[in-house]
Amino acid sequence: MTAIKDVIDTIDHSREKRAYVANLLLDHPELLPELLSICELVDEKISCRASWALEFVCKNKLNILLPYLDSFISIVPKVYQDPAVRPMAKIFEYLALAFYTQKKKEVQQSLHKEHREQMVEIGFDWLITDQKVATKAYTMTTLYLLGTEFDWVHPELKTTLELNYNTGSAAYKARSRMILKKLQSKNS
Repeated sequence: MTAIKDVIDTIDHSREKRAYVANLLLDHPELLPELLSICELVDEKISCRASWALEFVCKNKLNILLPYLDSFISIVPKVYQDPAVRPMAKIFEYLALAFYTQKKKEVQQSLHKEHREQMVEIGFDWLITDQKVATKAYTMTTLYLLGTEFDWVHPELKTTLELNYNTGSAAYKARSRMILKKLQSKNS
């Protein structure tokens, strides 16, 4: 079999190539630790490509990541290139939705409180630093869901969104309004 790194090198923005690599990984889940190692090469472009592939894998079968959550969550704070941060934020959103909204048993058993606390910390870092709007939008949803468990998150999220609202893009403002509305109705 071709080394996963060689396959990752062929990925571009096309849906077809990302899907091809994701299907390869879905067929060979034993390659996931190697993919995570490539994601950890944060100074290299291949890290971004590996992150795209990981997002595609998680979109199709989130459970494949569950045995590797410790590794994944330890890698995420190191990721700084925009094309790699966005997929990591999306994966956090997938995890939060599966845990809190869909209540998927496997995710609830694997995503430990320590993981969720780390997701909160990383999420607020993304919200208050210079990140692309997609990263911030996914993070708003993730933090909203995490705030259903951690009492302090919703007030902090509300304050952060209100502080940054006027300087945000149209997309940022749209997601902020949606989350602020949910926060308001929760407190009513």
